[in-house]
Amino acid sequence: MRRGTSNERSRAIDAGWADLMRRAQDGDGDAYRTLLVEIVPVLRRIVISRWRSRQDVEDIVQEILMSVHMVRRTYDPGRPFMPWLMTIAYRRIADAARQRQGQNNNEILVETIPETFSFDSAKTDQDRSDDRQALRDAVAMLPEGQREAIELLKLRGLSLEEAAAVSGKSVPSLKVGVHRALKAMRTHLGRQR
Repeated sequence: MRRGTSNERSRAIDAGWADLMRRAQDGDGDAYRTLLVEIVPVLRRIVISRWRSRQDVEDIVQEILMSVHMVRRTYDPGRPFMPWLMTIAYRRIADAARQRQGQNNNEILVETIPETFSFDSAKTDQDRSDDRQALRDAVAMLPEGQREAIELLKLRGLSLEEAAAVSGKSVPSLKVGVHRALKAMRTHLGRQR
């Protein structure tokens, strides 16, 4: 019995995953669970091959799975599944790298950790809670389109393309929505102080 070539096996796996995703899009929860279980080891290998720190691998895999879940309706069953999945995976890996780089650029190594805020004006837990509530109120007062743009792009951290796929809006309209939302929130929060 002849075993298939690597390309034939890859195409068969892709076709199987494409079928599972098509069924998941049609509401088959079992197909969706099966798909997620099957892609996790592949995603893990991809992240490990591109990421230096093993401790972050599972977090990045989870981010990829969350993105797959958020944009699953954008998958076109008439097209191969793997390129769609890999695009999401590579974007989440790049996002993690940018985030890590930003953290590294802002880290300062010190031998002695200084006492923080020994004076009375330091924020208490109540102050921080009030800040979070003010921010929630500012988001809640936004018109629906602006609120959706802020939630998708700033709170969930989706890329413009992913947010456009989820919301059905164009990238330029999302950019305008975020810009106007941030301006309105600044004004609202400025009045609260």
